Amino acid sequence: MLEAFHIVERQPEPTMPTAELTFEQRQKSRHRCQTRCGQPLGWFLERGHVLADGEVLECRDGTLVQIVAANENVSQVESNDALALMRAAYHLGNRHVPLQIGAGFLRYQHDHVLDDMVHGLGLTINVAQLPFHPENGAYHGSGHGHSHDHSHSHDEAVG
Repeated sequence: MLEAFHIVERQPEPTMPTAELTFEQRQKSRHRCQTRCGQPLGWFLERGHVLADGEVLECRDGTLVQIVAANENVSQVESNDALALMRAAYHLGNRHVPLQIGAGFLRYQHDHVLDDMVHGLGLTINVAQLPFHPENGAYHGSGHGHSHDHSHSHDEAVG
């Protein structure tokens, strides 16, 4: 089995083995799958990193494997009305939905309840099989954590 422990900054090459993965698979820090040619692959990466389409894993034996985002069942909202798309993005984000944002479109994993909500905002949804590349989030990889530390005591005085 090919074993990868880190990502390398390298352009994918046509002869490189590839692993075609869904968003759910790409967000796992430890995972086993097969390359397109059937070779077993396992990776052990830092928690919190989502493998992006085109990233390259370096395996213990020196083999390089390109990550390819698989087509998934997604809902795509397209509009020339930027305000309507921003409203939809706000409401989807308020539900913590992974969301891909592009010029004139939003894309999320298909869910008929979310489709109904977006339709209620006056937008049209198309369900399709497309790669899904959601935003990582404002804090991802920034080195900033969201802390709830505070200095007061929770001890109650006994009197």
